[in-house]
Amino acid sequence: MNFENLGLIDPILKAVSEIGYTKATEIQKQSIPVVLSGKDIIGCAQTGTGKTAAFAIPILQTLSAKVNKSKNNPRALVLAPTRELALQIFNNFEQYDKYLSLKQVVLFGGVSQVPQVKQIKVGVDIVVATPGRLLDLLNQKLISLANIEFLVLDEADNMLDMGFINDIKKIIKHIPQERQTLFFSATMPTAIRNFANTILRNPTEVSVSPVSSAAKTVNQSVYFIERKGKTQLLYKLYNDLGMKQALVFTRTKHGADRLGKQLLKFGLKAACIHGNKSQNARQKALSDFKNGAIQVLIATDIAARGIDIQDLPHVVNYDLPSDSETYVHRIGRTGRAGKGGVAVSFCSEEEKAGLRSIQKLIGFELAIA
Repeated sequence: MNFENLGLIDPILKAVSEIGYTKATEIQKQSIPVVLSGKDIIGCAQTGTGKTAAFAIPILQTLSAKVNKSKNNPRALVLAPTRELALQIFNNFEQYDKYLSLKQVVLFGGVSQVPQVKQIKVGVDIVVATPGRLLDLLNQKLISLANIEFLVLDEADNMLDMGFINDIKKIIKHIPQERQTLFFSATMPTAIRNFANTILRNPTEVSVSPVSSAAKTVNQSVYFIERKGKTQLLYKLYNDLGMKQALVFTRTKHGADRLGKQLLKFGLKAACIHGNKSQNARQKALSDFKNGAIQVLIATDIAARGIDIQDLPHVVNYDLPSDSETYVHRIGRTGRAGKGGVAVSFCSEEEKAGLRSIQKLIGFELAIA
């Protein structure tokens, strides 16, 4: 289905067309009409399915049709678990809003709140925020959520994993009960569904691309290797496979730092992003990777949420993840929008049980390299 068939206004159609969007993804096709109709929604969709546009576009269309009577009070709030994802969502809103006159701000910790507060005082329609920074500003009475019409929770399962649910409950107390709530999660465990039921009213359910389904365009393989040989193998594959760039996942922050230092000794330009890095360092590493200044970006899973890199050719699981669904999220960073990609996994003896769980989830055995 084309975007023209979704009842969207011309300024939005023009903006998405310039980005290169033509056909709506399944989550967009199912969600946009529901949001435009004013209903709550609970969406199960993994990273890379286009869910940001599924909620951002109808929010922009609805808000643009009404004058904001209280310039200083935002009308839409999007909560995201990480700074990277919040920035990505904010950037998407700005792209879709190109020919409208709505204003948005992104709020996250690790940087000075002064410029963020300055933007709020000028007046914004849409706030994209991580829970911690938003709650901090609410406690300082530097922002009001009294006029919120839309509440979006993105990657709710990750927010639960990161311990944000109590913060979210505190934030919701500042938001009118008469609102439209949009709830998105890659997985829907019992705890997440129970939480969703407490904040949604008669939601329409949309489920697309279950987490067990990795993109068919991703070529997946596994190398059986002892832990001490992994770095040498990564360097060899980088050369043998002609990797121009690779996103490499480690299980721990310490492991990411250690690998980064080892790769630098091999002559590869590498950088790390994880929770111990400052926001500026994380943004610089991501920017350097996107513009080709570094060849290898090493990430832990939480830091990698929200990383959206077009035409990323290779993902390497240096360490297998501790849960199977994370594997699908990781390799979903490549092979996006129908393009090809390569996902390589390293498996040591102690990781073989984890590999069996992954293969059970995805329904086939990885090719042994």
